[in-house]
Formats: sequence, structure tokens, C-alpha cells
Amino acid sequence: MELQQLRYVVAVAEEHSFTRAAERHFVVQSALSHQIKALERELGVRLFARTSRKVELTAAGEAFVPGARASLEAAERAAADAAAATGQIRGDLTIGMIPTVTAVDVPAALREFRRTHPAVRIRLRGGGSDEFIAAIAAGAMDIAILGLADSAVPRGVATRVLARERLVAVVGTGHRFADWRRLRLTDLVDETFVDFPEGSPGRLPSDHAFAAAGLRREVAFEAMSTDLILDLVRQGLAITLLSEAVVPAGRGLRTVAVTGGPTRIEYLAWSDFNPGPAALAFLGFVGAGDG
Repeated sequence: MELQQLRYVVAVAEEHSFTRAAERHFVVQSALSHQIKALERELGVRLFARTSRKVELTAAGEAFVPGARASLEAAERAAADAAAATGQIRGDLTIGMIPTVTAVDVPAALREFRRTHPAVRIRLRGGGSDEFIAAIAAGAMDIAILGLADSAVPRGVATRVLARERLVAVVGTGHRFADWRRLRLTDLVDETFVDFPEGSPGRLPSDHAFAAAGLRREVAFEAMSTDLILDLVRQGLAITLLSEAVVPAGRGLRTVAVTGGPTRIEYLAWSDFNPGPAALAFLGFVGAGDG
């Protein structure tokens, strides 16, 4: 059993096509098919049920593919560890970023990291803090930047606090609060809000602040995109609470400080169990190399 055979099997399983799997690995289809047939003979089972139009994993294939993926990941990690022992950092680095990163200039950090470690393949992923924490704990992500309410402490991952900030009210230039210098939560209870989806880490700081003050608010619009949230505010459909750093100056928007408003903590998170060489190297570029 060879690693290349495992790569071919995983590619066919993901592409559902021998042709596309061969194109993915830059080989002719006959060579890929030959290697998979040789592996099937060695294993004594069929991994794929195939016709001229359709390819599916058999029950044996379904059982085989997870182990094949794990073996490939282990082989890549072994190669990366060996290279790191000689001072070379290589392999993959997967980084998760929430939509409202403010504490780190990620592009600048990646520029410096890339200059120093050009052999590392970098994958950037968007999403929410909860899914990033789960992905790091499962070994599917190396590093993430999280944004959480001050009452939510990340568990199962190593973290460092990057910043604590008070969210501000964001309103359109035609809104009655546009020229105010400071607001209270009680001033906002009759307003229509746009916010991140209910239960998401991006929304919890605001929900917690209103609940702690014994107040209720109406969230009429939900969106995961910060740009879309700001567009709705710009159109006068709603107001929102965000980090001031993600609100572009001018462009039909105003920010107003909120007394007793939501507090948000931004974290850098990584695996607390055997992080890879590329992850450890990148932590140094964002000031967390000491853990």
C-alpha cells in the first residue's frame, strides 16, 4: 500500500469521478485507475462501485477512506516535523477568521510569515468562533481569531487575549442619533436592529448586555456578513452594534459610544495538544509564541 494510492482513493471519493480525480493529480486516468485496482487487489475488497456514468464508494470504501485521510495527514505531519528539525517550516496552515477581526493586521502578518516560510501552504477560512473552536479541537484547523462576549471563555483550545473593546452604535447619517456623542442602552430599546444570527458568538455580547440591563430589543434583520449589516444600516432599515474599527469612515454611517454597551473580547486560539511546526511559527508573528 502506497501513499499515492491513498491520495488517488481520497480524490476519487471526493470528486465522485475517476476523470476529475486524475485531473486533480495531473495524471492520465488509466494510470490512476490502475493504481486503485492494484490497491483493491491487495486489500481483497472493492472500494468503488462504478459504471461509465457513476462512481460511488462501496461499504468497504466508506470504511477505508477515513483511515486513508488520517494516514495522509500523518504522513504530511511527519514530513513537516522532519523538515522543522532542520530549520525548514513546511506543510499546511489553516487559519480561521471571524468577519470582524480588529486586533491583528492579518494580511501584514501573513506577508511577513510568507517571506520567512515560503514553503508553507496557507488556507484562510471564514466563519464563526464556535465552529473554529470545534475545528481546532478536532485537528481540522490550526489557528483562529475569535470574537466572544466577555462572559464566554473558550474551552478545549489554547488562547491569548488580543483585545477587549466596547462596541459602538452604528447608525445612518440621517438617523436621529447620528449627531449624538453618547447613548445609553435605554435609548436604543425602541430601535430596529440588524445583527448576527441568534445564538452566534458575534451577537452574544449585545444580547447579554441588553439582558443584563433588563431590556429587550427588536432584531428584525440577521446576517453573517459585516458588509451586508452595514449596508442595511446605511439604507436606514436598522441600526447595529459593532466594533468601531470595522466601520468605514463616512460612507453614510456614524458611530456613537454607548454607556454600558456590549464588551467584546478578541482571542487568538490554537491547539493545546501538539500544534504543528507551521502553527507554532505563525504564532510568533502575532506575538503569541510564548503561549
